[in-house]
Amino acid sequence: MDGFGDNFDQADVDPAAEFLAREKDQLAGLGDDVIPAASESNASDDAPANSAAPVVREEPEKIKKWREEQQKRLEEKDKEEEKKKLELREQAKKELEDWYKHHEEAIGKTKASNRESAKNAEKQFVAETAEIEPGTEWERIAKLCDFNPKSSKSSRDVSRMRSIILQLKQTPLTSNA
Repeated sequence: MDGFGDNFDQADVDPAAEFLAREKDQLAGLGDDVIPAASESNASDDAPANSAAPVVREEPEKIKKWREEQQKRLEEKDKEEEKKKLELREQAKKELEDWYKHHEEAIGKTKASNRESAKNAEKQFVAETAEIEPGTEWERIAKLCDFNPKSSKSSRDVSRMRSIILQLKQTPLTSNA
């Protein structure tokens, strides 16, 4: 296979290892000044006192003061908010109690009114039944019927029945038996 220029019989040389070795030789002097980020924490614990330690920057006094004031303002706002919440809850509770009170009064008035109107209607009905005269039966029936065709809510046509009742009211049948 020498005819193709490939000589696989030579000692195996790794091109990647060769490249890394060359680069390491060229960059050998640069690595002493820079501490890799991953090894900073390890270097500060194990390194002698003369190595460079990471510098911890303190916050300026104005920023500390602002943070403290901001914290106080937030705490005051939280207290005010809680206070307002309690006030709103008390107000809502009072309004709800008032509403229930007025609602119960309205229901009581409505019940009393309905009872009174029912009593009056019953008295009127009893009074009218006592005054039954012969020949007025159809007038009484006509009073109980609704003769307005527009207000009829039924789906059936009751116009014939309405006309018959009106006719009987105007000319009642006399039974001469």
